[in-house]
Amino acid sequence: MPHSPRRRPDIRLILLLGALAACGPLATDMYLPSLPSIAQTFGVSAAAASATLTSFMAGFSVGMLLYGPVSDAYGRRPVLLGGIALFTVASIACWLSFSIGELVIVRFLQALGAGAASVLARAIARDAHDPSDAARVLSMVAIVMSIGPLLAPLIGGQLLLLGGWRVVFVALTLFGLACAVAAWLRVPETWPAEKRESAAVFRSFAAYGRLLRDPLVWGHMLCGGMAFASMFTYISATPFVYIEYFHVSPQHYGLFFGVNVFGIMLGNVLNTRFVGRLGVLRMVSMASTLSCVASLFVALMCLTGWGGLWSIVFGLFFVVSVVGVLGANCATDLMHRYPMNAGAAAAVFGAAQLGLGALASAVVGMFPGVSPFGMGVTIGACGVLAYVGRMLLVRWHGHPAPGQARQPAST
Repeated sequence: MPHSPRRRPDIRLILLLGALAACGPLATDMYLPSLPSIAQTFGVSAAAASATLTSFMAGFSVGMLLYGPVSDAYGRRPVLLGGIALFTVASIACWLSFSIGELVIVRFLQALGAGAASVLARAIARDAHDPSDAARVLSMVAIVMSIGPLLAPLIGGQLLLLGGWRVVFVALTLFGLACAVAAWLRVPETWPAEKRESAAVFRSFAAYGRLLRDPLVWGHMLCGGMAFASMFTYISATPFVYIEYFHVSPQHYGLFFGVNVFGIMLGNVLNTRFVGRLGVLRMVSMASTLSCVASLFVALMCLTGWGGLWSIVFGLFFVVSVVGVLGANCATDLMHRYPMNAGAAAAVFGAAQLGLGALASAVVGMFPGVSPFGMGVTIGACGVLAYVGRMLLVRWHGHPAPGQARQPAST
């Protein structure tokens, strides 16, 4: 279906969308150096403390699945504002938590709110752009979004020194309030009322069944989702592997983390430059191949101990760097394949990413101790499954979506 002319968002909107989409990464990355401290405060194991990270990713996934179809039916702006409000209130509850069980629950609610900005940033970019333009815009949003996670562990480590882990949630509360005000004042509605009138909520949710019958959707979910799961395994495991096994200080941990966020930014910069020339499919194919090779390298280093900490850091740089490339291109291709259900398409892809990330976090937490072994096994498996997704994409790209006539592949 041809797209009607749309007003392209200016650079200020791109900057704002990037800041809003950073709610989730900031809520994850800023408190990573505090995980060992949280475990000590509540007298629980490292795996129990990591459950707060797993519950966050689960809440993020559920939120995306709710927000996508609802925004298709009622518009992007009100859903976005409601999600940010929930994020802010839940951040206050995290700050005031006095048991690990309570923190796990309110972290879920915090993520439920944060999911709005992530899925709707993608949908807003799709509303206003053709495929290659949308992929470039999403990469620009991801670059902006990466600035927060680049600084977050460093800030989190300093806040831990200043006032303990609760101060981290005070900072997230203030960030949520700033985002709510900015979104209220500056984010426009990009999904026209006439399109919302033809898409009832139950039809929007029913689109999930159609999406999940499409092999191409599964290819994108595996490519983008398993690459993200590799990264989230790293996020879940390295606070303990780096700080407790390799004796990196919580303050210096942020520097190691920042190197990989720089890699994500670099990957997105390269994507904005080359996606128009090479096309979405080729970018996804190359990035997923690199993800698989780098993941297997990390697994080998973790299992054998060759090269120690620095060999793991080297391999993880490439594992993490392609995550943004895969996220931008896979989501863009899906949303343009399903133009009238772009919110649902963005949601199912985002939920797959976060759900697989939560699963990987749970799996790596099942390995005993704090050695790199569990991290290596999990990342290696994720890399292989990402390549399986690439095989599905190569096989099914260009085939019609369920219920559609055959059409040219997205570029």
